[in-house]
Amino acid sequence: MKSIVLSLAIFVSFISYSHAQGFSVGVKAGANVNKLTGKSFSEQFSYGYHAGAFAQIKLGKRFELQPEVVFNQVNLDTSSQFSQLYKINSGTVSNLKLSYLSIPLILNYKLSKSFSIQAGPQYGILLDQHKDLLQNGRNAFKEGDFSVLAGMQIKFASFRLYGRYVVGLNNINDIDNKDQWKNQSIQLGVGFAIL
Repeated sequence: MKSIVLSLAIFVSFISYSHAQGFSVGVKAGANVNKLTGKSFSEQFSYGYHAGAFAQIKLGKRFELQPEVVFNQVNLDTSSQFSQLYKINSGTVSNLKLSYLSIPLILNYKLSKSFSIQAGPQYGILLDQHKDLLQNGRNAFKEGDFSVLAGMQIKFASFRLYGRYVVGLNNINDIDNKDQWKNQSIQLGVGFAIL
């Protein structure tokens, strides 16, 4: 019983100390508006979602470091040129879904108490992809996607509203080099700090 009480006291002390030092954690969710550039894909934006967790670490009066772990679902539509480039019937792979575990490392610059601008790198790990999109038994998409993001965030007590633009830097086409595929997305969402 003493160890439970002691553990609880240490935990409460840690939370109080962390909060006083400018450390918080929370959850977030929102919508993705996605586009994959390249001749193989439709030039239209499609919709998906994201959900995950974040931490905020105060680095001074104006700066905060915000690491996150986010599940992203990306929905894509192929264009008519997909079948011409890869000799795969684009009708069988017209609606693709990719699932990424994204790990952004964001630097927040506070312009005021409640408004900040954000920028930083993001690495995405492909968790799942459309299983019909195969050529010679190989997966069509690379397992990693390196991106940069920029955006803004508004804080209201424990709530956060944010908008970001994410641009992929590397080619995620794992079939060949006939077409360069790069992710682009706009993320809009809400967050809630729980500590």
